[in-house]
Amino acid sequence: MAMTATFDILSCAKRFKAAGFTDNQAEEVVAALRDVRDSRLEEMATKSDIKEAKSELETRIAEAKAETIQWMFGVAAGQTVFIITILKLFPFPR
Repeated sequence: MAMTATFDILSCAKRFKAAGFTDNQAEEVVAALRDVRDSRLEEMATKSDIKEAKSELETRIAEAKAETIQWMFGVAAGQTVFIITILKLFPFPR
């Protein structure tokens, strides 16, 4: 999504001219500043970009939680089976 920002080219050029720049120099500096501004705006994230990233992150966190819970129940079940097997193989004397 392209973003726009207000940049008063005319007043900026006038400021450079008032500082002693020639018309050509002022126009080139203003054009360079505009190019820098436009390139930086392309790199900026929009609100929708941030919302999308947040939604994706929340989904990944939920998936990781589910996987962790499944893993823990699997380990607990494995430990239970192991303990029962050990107790059956080596019963306590009565």
